[in-house]
Amino acid sequence: MSKLALLGGKPVSVTNVNKVSWPPISEKTGDKLKELYLSRKWSFNSPSEQEFEKAYAKYHGAKHGVFMVNGTVTLECGLLALGVGKGDEVIIPALTWIATATAVKDVGAKPVFVDIEPTTLCMDPVKFEKAITPKTKAVIPVHLYGSMADLDKIIKIAKKRKIGIIEDCAHMQGGVWKGRGAGSWGDVGSFSFQQSKTVSAGESGICLTNDDKLADRLFRAKHIGYPNGVAQGAAKSGPPQDLRCHNYRGTAFQALILADQVKGLKKLISTYNRSAAAIEKTVAGLKGVRVQTRGRMASPQGYYAFVLIFDSAPMKDIPLSNIIAALTAEGLGCGGTYGTVYKHLLFNMKKNEYRIDGGSCPVAEDIGTLRSVCITHQHLGNDMAAIKKICTIISKVVENHEELINYKPKSKKL
Repeated sequence: MSKLALLGGKPVSVTNVNKVSWPPISEKTGDKLKELYLSRKWSFNSPSEQEFEKAYAKYHGAKHGVFMVNGTVTLECGLLALGVGKGDEVIIPALTWIATATAVKDVGAKPVFVDIEPTTLCMDPVKFEKAITPKTKAVIPVHLYGSMADLDKIIKIAKKRKIGIIEDCAHMQGGVWKGRGAGSWGDVGSFSFQQSKTVSAGESGICLTNDDKLADRLFRAKHIGYPNGVAQGAAKSGPPQDLRCHNYRGTAFQALILADQVKGLKKLISTYNRSAAAIEKTVAGLKGVRVQTRGRMASPQGYYAFVLIFDSAPMKDIPLSNIIAALTAEGLGCGGTYGTVYKHLLFNMKKNEYRIDGGSCPVAEDIGTLRSVCITHQHLGNDMAAIKKICTIISKVVENHEELINYKPKSKKL
């Protein structure tokens, strides 16, 4: 009889080994939400929004925080604040969520895709530098899954060429680079607090910056042109002529939920790093699999997912779908990465609206798309007993790889 559960063997766990429900909830937060509801102070730069902006900016080592409705418009407003528009190019990695690209299009600019590093799965600084043209106005390094882009190299290149820097930190709540938080190193840091994120309020986002002028432009861009600190209907001056402004306001309800979660973020990230280290130790003893390398100066590392990469013998010739099916059957729910942006089902830009530098991004198309498995960050919040089961599952699948080579899933009957 087969040892793998996928083929009739006994699973390591009959249920999903993840015991952590998401997003987290708190009765104390629920009581505060009721008080907020009765207060009628729901929006328009409310006290709850201001409190969260200050707390989150402080946590990440930034001077300013500008709270918004989601983590897509934070990217758009970051680009607007930097003056990016029609005729400009913005360099982004080929492996990211499609919003990184569509935000560029939404301000009238052209996204330029560059390849990723095979270790971190984040933007390759060498490819970034090669893709720069006289039209390049900004770069968006994405801190992806469980790693951080090489900020030292990317920032050095960008500053030399006078290119704006927006850190896409949708996956990097609580991550730290060289002693300072993610999102505080570039001109703007963009975060998402969507339902599945490490810090979550269903939806909403924030931009961080240390630049006073950019902070003003970010606030005006999201608040229909109003400057910060001005009551609704009491504006004395309008926004700069070059700045397109929107109503991208978040609400006090999300801000309150997030402010309470930030209080426990340091402890949560510590737990995630402890769990990640245990899994890394197990994987280091296995052939055919490795882990996504943490950002080389990241400590602690933030996590949206823990990524396993099956790109060497004896695992490299096994279809990724078979590996995912085997891990899932043993009790470890998992899936693939986003895949290359320009090949994503939901990506619908016309060919003339974007550019792939060099014509293709082979690392993103191969390792990033066809050989990588994502285990959601919630798994890292489990107790060590569950983490040990995760390690056992990974070991079991790799050690019984021969059973997966010729596995073919049964076709579903219509």
